[in-house]
Amino acid sequence: MRLSVEISMYPLKDEYIRSIQAFIDRLNNHPELRVITNTMSTQIFGDYDMLMDVLKLEMRRSYEQFGRAIFVCKFIDGDLAPTVSDV
Repeated sequence: MRLSVEISMYPLKDEYIRSIQAFIDRLNNHPELRVITNTMSTQIFGDYDMLMDVLKLEMRRSYEQFGRAIFVCKFIDGDLAPTVSDV
């Protein structure tokens, strides 16, 4: 089963860019996922179980490394990644 996730991270501290960028960089280290980032959110597409395992791992790492943050997520089944013809 495929999954599409839109996620936004809101660190609860003044220097927030470093923690957001670190989270996105770690997501991009998983080549089996498709990660698309824009100024509002990050979209992640991939196998359901694997994507959920990666989110679990990387969200925990963010909390351990940078402290409190809010993650706002939307999940929908299927792969809704845009194709070249969508752009």
